[in-house]
Amino acid sequence: MHTIDHLGIAVKSVAQARKFYEQLGIEVCGEEEVPHEKVKVAMLDLGESRIELLEPTSADSVIAKFLEKRGEGLHHVALHVPDLKQAVATLKANGARLISDEIKVGAGGHHYIFVHPSSTGGVLLELVQ
Repeated sequence: MHTIDHLGIAVKSVAQARKFYEQLGIEVCGEEEVPHEKVKVAMLDLGESRIELLEPTSADSVIAKFLEKRGEGLHHVALHVPDLKQAVATLKANGARLISDEIKVGAGGHHYIFVHPSSTGGVLLELVQ
């Protein structure tokens, strides 16, 4: 079944941003650093989906560049797919533009790949399994 796995939100400070959500009673279910993406991540549990707060750990990270260009805000939408390898193969066969050619392992050990906004109607889409 396909579901919204999470909404990725670029923030200058995870520590500061999480305070807002905690005021609403939303709990942080995990916080970690993902070195190959150069980000600090906090996951906020919303039941069937989550909010992912993304703070850059390096000035040359994708999130740092996003913040510099657009400021804080929605960075991507992540969909959970039942078979990530099959989804990627189908997208490639149909000409979708992917951000990378390989499936990576990210926060929480989840496997993921990003689909370029030019193939999704203007939204950076992450596929997660």
